[in-house]
Amino acid sequence: MGDDFTRLPDLASRRLGGSVVSANDELFAERENLVKPEAPSYQTYTFGHKGQVYDGWETRRRRQPGHDWAIVRLGLPGVVRGVVVDTAFFKGNYPPEVSVEGTSAEGYPTADELQQAEWVPLVPRSAAKGDAPNRFDVDVPWRFTHVRLCMYPDGGVARLRVHGEVVPDPRFLTAGAIDLAALEHGGAVSGCSNMFYSSPTNLISPGLARVMGEGWETARRRDDGNDWVELRLAGAGVVRLAELDTSWFVGNAPGWASLRTCDARAADPADPGSWAELLPRTRLLPDTRHRFRVDAGAEATHVRLDVYPDGGMARVRLHGELTAEARAGIGLRFLNLLPEAHARQILVDGGLDEAAADRLTSARPLATLAEVPQPLRDLLGG
Repeated sequence: MGDDFTRLPDLASRRLGGSVVSANDELFAERENLVKPEAPSYQTYTFGHKGQVYDGWETRRRRQPGHDWAIVRLGLPGVVRGVVVDTAFFKGNYPPEVSVEGTSAEGYPTADELQQAEWVPLVPRSAAKGDAPNRFDVDVPWRFTHVRLCMYPDGGVARLRVHGEVVPDPRFLTAGAIDLAALEHGGAVSGCSNMFYSSPTNLISPGLARVMGEGWETARRRDDGNDWVELRLAGAGVVRLAELDTSWFVGNAPGWASLRTCDARAADPADPGSWAELLPRTRLLPDTRHRFRVDAGAEATHVRLDVYPDGGMARVRLHGELTAEARAGIGLRFLNLLPEAHARQILVDGGLDEAAADRLTSARPLATLAEVPQPLRDLLGG
């Protein structure tokens, strides 16, 4: 998939459940525009009663000291690897400097509660250009639930993209069958033959696709090969039910598809011989949600979807059970990636006294969940 952080999912996108929960000012243009999944647009001479209509967030001209800000709840919490502050079409009214911070919170805090949270710098106060996708790498190894965009002193931003790796909360991965490939559960795209029209991450995104553009579509092949996507499951598990959804793809759905599995703990996914058949090459129909009972038997960490010869698909769902080892691993990763204050809070709520919680928080990264109180350990999957 490459090293470009924009290949990672946009954790703030409205499509994944992101929301702008608060902003100090939005007189000229609404804060909600920041997390719209589509690219910003512009039409000349489209004036409302507050001036030119902008597809972005724009504050009034500041006449007092200070700066403007907006708080975004990430649709899927995770580790942020890069941020794009896109000032598209803001030319004489963009902020000359911006910064981005992150915080991690339990539950669903209000805007007032978030103002009192402990915020960690992700992007320091940095120069920004107008009408440009200002890209910033992030090197902060914690899981965040919210980010705060600050503009110095004021101005307009079209979109805020927060690219990163999803880190699911294991307390919501209940025992039993789950979608092992789901982005919200920690699944990811680990390889792809072609993403000409749209990202393969759409295949494992939440909800149903509303239009063709919310799926994955390849360019037309002019050879005798076929296209494919490799998925890394949320953890090792056994797939029991597969769904291949070609909704909205009418004249460009694949003719056939197959599924194979690989256990990367015992074999190299790069070796073609390490893959076992899960679903044989099967005919697909256009604009149809296909469901297949599969009998994998063996545990897997990766699943490869092959489509023949090319085309588009809206969603892939792979329902099954995580192994006990995988559930414990997800819980351990979650606890190790929490910022200090949030980790300490969870440990205290789980039964540790404050001194013991401080010691355990400082000892991270933990190798096992053995020192975690038993009730909390059960919730985390250990």
